[in-house]
Amino acid sequence: MENSFTAPTKISDVKRLWHLVDIKGKTLGRIVSTIAVLLMGKSKPYFVRNLDVGDYVVVVNAKDVKVTGKKEILKKYYSSSGYPGGLRIESLGDLRKRKPEEIIRHAVSGMLPQNKLRDRMMSRLFVFAQDEHPYKDKFEIRNSKPNLGF
Repeated sequence: MENSFTAPTKISDVKRLWHLVDIKGKTLGRIVSTIAVLLMGKSKPYFVRNLDVGDYVVVVNAKDVKVTGKKEILKKYYSSSGYPGGLRIESLGDLRKRKPEEIIRHAVSGMLPQNKLRDRMMSRLFVFAQDEHPYKDKFEIRNSKPNLGF
């Protein structure tokens, strides 16, 4: 009888790809869950929870993301300085005008695991409000695209 076992994943085995996601006209929650899967690396065969095996994700057209219902007015983002009277409340519509990248960044952060790897995963997310981005040279032409819903 031969020894057959699964070799543990090492950080040196991880291959990181670059993904370009255009979210123009896409629904916020649906596309952000796909982005979170790419950042975690859950679609890879050597995925393990205790290592950071995810890919790089570049998101363009963040200002054109779609939300359903009355979320544009009713959804609120809260931040506090910690001082009395330091609570700031901003609606999704106001945040879209001021800094549309933060809508995507906040939603993706909420869908990643709440552990020490989250900051590393978020550092591989690049969000841009328009079409232009400085990472055009990172995307190689691949014949087969993974079926991730975008």
